[in-house]
Amino acid sequence: MSSKVGPGAREAVFAQLSEAGRAQQVAQRLADGIALGVLAPGERLPSEPELARRFGVAVITVREGLGILRDAGLLRTRRGRDGGSFVATDEDDEHHGILTARLHALSQVEIDDIGVYFAAIIAAAAERSADRAAPHDAPRLSAWLADAGFDDAASARTTQSGFFLELAVLSQSPRLVREQIRLQADLGPVLLLGLTSPDLRRDALAQNRRIVRAIADRRPAHARDAAAELVAMLIARVLTAKGRLEKGTGRDEPLSA
Repeated sequence: MSSKVGPGAREAVFAQLSEAGRAQQVAQRLADGIALGVLAPGERLPSEPELARRFGVAVITVREGLGILRDAGLLRTRRGRDGGSFVATDEDDEHHGILTARLHALSQVEIDDIGVYFAAIIAAAAERSADRAAPHDAPRLSAWLADAGFDDAASARTTQSGFFLELAVLSQSPRLVREQIRLQADLGPVLLLGLTSPDLRRDALAQNRRIVRAIADRRPAHARDAAAELVAMLIARVLTAKGRLEKGTGRDEPLSA
């Protein structure tokens, strides 16, 4: 499986590290790529020698970095001719367990605060996009959204993450882009947990299209409100899952609340 992002995003993930020789930096760079949807669930990573060449580090450093991600449940290693290191999928029990553990560790107040902060950033990006986007940007974004896919949880998370980044880029604010990338790498996995629900995927896709229409019509306030409402929908589902987890009714499937 390959991610539906532009080549520039992938080059950024695999760019040489500023300080060579640190396995933790290798792990963090790849973890950010996974969180942002640049590296898709099930995707096979380049070989260890190729990663070492791209990052500008020793092979042993890459191997240690990959080990960190395997221990975190973000990667799987497969032996044999078709083997290698693969991004964990939603079906991987350990990966599912790590997301559940992270949800369990957050309080409802913290989850709500994630929504407030995320909504403030993405609403600002949507508002500026509607004000500054070129005439061809909305049709391009609409076509990308139609092609990217929202049919299952994995593709929906990748698409939604990519859509948020697209809004940040269209805002033409480097600071908003940097903050959006940081937020999605840090908080995206929590925010998008609820996309296991078909109903939420349908509603989120409709809200994305509403944002695109507001950009096409150059209606900044409408774009801002639609983006904020989208984040509110996503956070509401996470809070529902959190509540079920605390009551013990969603221990096996807390992410599908």
